[in-house]
Amino acid sequence: MVDAIGPLDARARGARLLSRALHRADDQGGVLGLAQLHELGLTRSQVRAQVGARRWQRVHTQVVATHTGPLTEEGTWWAAVLEGGPQAYLDGASALTAGGMTGFDCDTVRVSVPPTARSRKAPGLLVRRTRRHDPRTVVSSGVPRARPEVAAVHAALWAASDKQAALLLTMPVQQRLTTADRIGRALLDVRRHARRRFLQAVVLDLLDGVRSISEAEFAAECRRRGLPRPARQVLRRGRDGRYYLDVCWEEWGVVVEIDGIHHLWAPQVVADALRQNEVTLTSDVVLRLPLLGLRVAPDEFFAQVERALRQRGWSGAGTCGDVVARATGSSHVRTAAPPSAPGSPPRSAS
Repeated sequence: MVDAIGPLDARARGARLLSRALHRADDQGGVLGLAQLHELGLTRSQVRAQVGARRWQRVHTQVVATHTGPLTEEGTWWAAVLEGGPQAYLDGASALTAGGMTGFDCDTVRVSVPPTARSRKAPGLLVRRTRRHDPRTVVSSGVPRARPEVAAVHAALWAASDKQAALLLTMPVQQRLTTADRIGRALLDVRRHARRRFLQAVVLDLLDGVRSISEAEFAAECRRRGLPRPARQVLRRGRDGRYYLDVCWEEWGVVVEIDGIHHLWAPQVVADALRQNEVTLTSDVVLRLPLLGLRVAPDEFFAQVERALRQRGWSGAGTCGDVVARATGSSHVRTAAPPSAPGSPPRSAS
């Protein structure tokens, strides 16, 4: 009797392990990684037995399906991620499709892994090492994938053409998977790429298509943040003639120029604008706010505006209703002094 109990217990234990494996596979489109099966307690011989009995099938080199039929779309995504290893996730157009984007066909499932991982390639699968791999951008629910805004930027960078790149930035916004603002912020992380300036222009078009900013909207945002009301379109005279400033606080000598969509993108324009503003804060204050910066980093830019006002004497005690900006609707002309900060660009008529 004792000898007969052992095999029965072994079979019961094996059945329990298989049941656990099947339950886990149900959450992953019917597939499991070999490493997952090992964690569940199944041995290699048990896995080979299931495959040999044609109850399971091998998928790629590191994955098995717990059935013998064709993989579902979800199963294909999970198989790609599991093949890539523990730090792998869907990226680019594959991540957008897995996140719900429709109308774009992906012939190959794209998976990103860190530079130290192993690249793999199989029919319909591309596991690529990339310096853009960032676990912080991964959506935790469902199949591991990059967030839509990050995936959109990567998809555009890896697109076959500029036309396809523009499409991959536009479709997620049109289908409400993400916003142009979020794509703009994700694009700021791209430091070097041949297509970067083109993508920046596309994002500006998307931002302008969603909504544009005017001096009046800027003043309203100042009011919402408790900043004094600025004068708008203030007339000045410099060495090159007369010109108008977008918004200005005459009392404290603080000027803000809003660079709209008609301004060309320079490399790292948002980062450069923030850095230039830091330098300008120590002299005659002229802050430049690019439209994209106002969309994707408004708190940072308005914090600089507040710092400039406080450094020039604003106490912060009043609100926009208490402060009446000067030169509004008048012919007041102030002679502009040459910039005192090293490297500050001369003012020109607009």
